[in-house]
Amino acid sequence: MNVCLSPCPIVFDLDGTLIDSAPDIHACVNTVLGQHQTPLLTLDQVRSFIGGGVDVLWQKVIAARELPDDRKPDYIEAFMLCYQNATQMTRLFPGVTETLELLAARGHPLGICTNKPHAVTRIILEHFGIARLFGCVIGGDSVPERKPHPAPLRAALAELGADPQRPKAFYVGDSEFDAACAGAVPVPFLIFTQGYRQAPLSDLPHLASFDHFADLPALVELQAAA
Repeated sequence: MNVCLSPCPIVFDLDGTLIDSAPDIHACVNTVLGQHQTPLLTLDQVRSFIGGGVDVLWQKVIAARELPDDRKPDYIEAFMLCYQNATQMTRLFPGVTETLELLAARGHPLGICTNKPHAVTRIILEHFGIARLFGCVIGGDSVPERKPHPAPLRAALAELGADPQRPKAFYVGDSEFDAACAGAVPVPFLIFTQGYRQAPLSDLPHLASFDHFADLPALVELQAAA
C-alpha cells in the first residue's frame, strides 16, 4: 500500500463522512412505508441500513418489515421521488467546509466516491456550496460496481490523476464498505469515527482515525510524511 507524498489526491465518502443525511433518508423511507400502510422504522434502524446504496438500503428495509421482495422496484421508485431533493434535515459534519478548503488550498486534488446516486450527490454538494472543491464525483451509478468493490474508488483516483496501478492517495470514509473498498484498491484509509459504521473501530482496517474534521489536515500531513 502506497502512502503518498503531499499533496496527493484525497477521495471522500459522502454519507456518514462529510454529511449526516440519515434524518432525510429516514423520512423518505418512512414516507414510502406509510404509503403502503406499513409500520415505520426508527432513525437508528435506518441509519444502520445506510452505506451500500439505495438497493441495499431497501433490501434491509424489506427484510426488517417482511415486505414482498418483488415489490422492491416500486418501493425504490417511490423513495427516489422523495429522496432526490431531500436536503432539509441533512447537515455537514462540523468543520467539513473549512477542512476541504484548506486541503484544496494546499494542492490536494479532492474527489467523492459514494454509493449514493450521482445526481443526488451533485444536488447535495451544490446545496452546501462545496461542489466546486471536487475534481471528480463518482456515485453509486457512475460505474457498474458499488463499494466495497474497488472499481468506483479506482475510477475516482484515475480522474484525479493517480497512477491506476500504484495509486498514491488517501481514502476518507466512515464505514465497513469504505474500509473494504480502500483495502481492495489498495490505498491508505482514514476513518471518521462519528459516522455510520456498525462494527467496532478496531475491526475495520485503517491507517488512522479522527473524531473531528479540524484534525484531518494535520493527520494527512503526518501520514503522508511517515
